[in-house]
Amino acid sequence: MLQVKNIEKYYGNKNNVTKALDRISFDVADAEFTVIMGASGSGKTTLLNCISTIDTVSAGDILLDGENIAELPAAKLAQFRREKLGFVFQDFNLLDTLTIEENIGLALFINHRNADEVKNQVGKIAQKLEIDGVLDKFPYQVSGGQKQRAACARAIVAGQSLVLADEPTGALDSKASKNLLEILTKMNRDMGATILMVTHDAYSASYAGRILFLKDGRIFNELLRGERTRSVFYHEILDVLALLGGDVSDVI
Repeated sequence: MLQVKNIEKYYGNKNNVTKALDRISFDVADAEFTVIMGASGSGKTTLLNCISTIDTVSAGDILLDGENIAELPAAKLAQFRREKLGFVFQDFNLLDTLTIEENIGLALFINHRNADEVKNQVGKIAQKLEIDGVLDKFPYQVSGGQKQRAACARAIVAGQSLVLADEPTGALDSKASKNLLEILTKMNRDMGATILMVTHDAYSASYAGRILFLKDGRIFNELLRGERTRSVFYHEILDVLALLGGDVSDVI
């Protein structure tokens, strides 16, 4: 479980202070798919950076599985990221010199797992994401959709507690975006992955089960999808975005 408790983030000096995050608190339960939305400057990327340990909070606590990220010494941060966090990037970030199997299993090798264990774990994840037939291929030999699946497999193969995705569809066309969102949904629904995604796009957000809307560094509103269809949820998201910025086009 992710627990964010009264976090604040300031930038600048005492004569010119900008408050990027203002006493934000929320929990993300295990196997939950949560999205953070908001206009530019709302604090959503700053929030994700603090959770991912790229940045630090000025006040408050962030706990993942009961471990306080803010109190981790610098020497342990890299290990924490490897073992606890998975990342889904816009451009996949696969290494062309490694096979798909080696790309997926990289975090396990870095964590000193033995070769048989890595092969077994990678094989299980690859089968669930339907890329077990291309494990011996290199990234430049497979399709864009297969690269997406490999990147997503890498994010959960080591049993990471939380998958973070910052605008993962931002550089993709509509078909590739839909494919990626369906993969993330499958990871969440069928594989129990806990996902926290930042997006400005209402269509992408409609795949989640819960949305937190930020405005001026604070949580402005929250939506739960419940049993509603994705289409109904999408239009509810648009309504909240209109409240956030006055005009939907300004926000999305």
